[in-house]
Amino acid sequence: MDINAIKQLARMISASKYPVFFGGAGVSTQSGIPDFRSDQGLYQEKGRIPPEEIISHSFFLSNPEMFYEFYTTKMVYPQAKPNACHLALARLEEMGRMKAVITQNIDGLHQAAGSKNVLELHGSVLRNRCMCCGKAYSLERVMASAGAPRCDCGGLIKPDVVLYEEALDPDVTHRAIREIEKSDLLIIGGTSLTVYPAASYVTLCSGKIVIINKSPTMMDRQADLLITGSIGEAFDAVMKAIEEQASKEP
Repeated sequence: MDINAIKQLARMISASKYPVFFGGAGVSTQSGIPDFRSDQGLYQEKGRIPPEEIISHSFFLSNPEMFYEFYTTKMVYPQAKPNACHLALARLEEMGRMKAVITQNIDGLHQAAGSKNVLELHGSVLRNRCMCCGKAYSLERVMASAGAPRCDCGGLIKPDVVLYEEALDPDVTHRAIREIEKSDLLIIGGTSLTVYPAASYVTLCSGKIVIINKSPTMMDRQADLLITGSIGEAFDAVMKAIEEQASKEP
């Protein structure tokens, strides 16, 4: 990893008045959660029904048992722990050097690491509600169910995740857009920027853009700084550089 680029990012974060982070599935791969589109990703699963169809709204309603069999074994990782990226972002927020984390992930690891201002564009596996009465249920209750989990009232319980054919939460979307528009530094990490409409929001940043990803993205040419590699390793190195810079300040 380019140490000069790491030091430059550390300086950019320290100088920024309103830094914001926008992340995707690559942020959580170091925690043992597979991404979707890489060679080892979820969408490479071979089966009678494509994963994209299984995690659609219509499939959930028509085949809830099959949906939950796939969902609980392929998309939910309750034992996963925050990695160096999650922990660094939480620490930066605590230091006043990260204003918001906007994530496409549904695993809740940013909050587990300690981040407070987290905007989950695609929802969270940690929140579940009955589609009939609205009663809330824990992830533990969903995971412990045989087949599709049902509410005490008999209604089907749905995870608060955005499935295919569903719209993003307008309130979360509005808040995320506002944070990006206010940012003078937008750090984009662990995402190929191919999932819309979420990926289009990053174009609203009028400040500097940094991209950290293992593979090329559609915005690489617009980036003020490009770091290729593991985002966990990058943020671990960035935090060390920031601490080193701080130790030299009078």
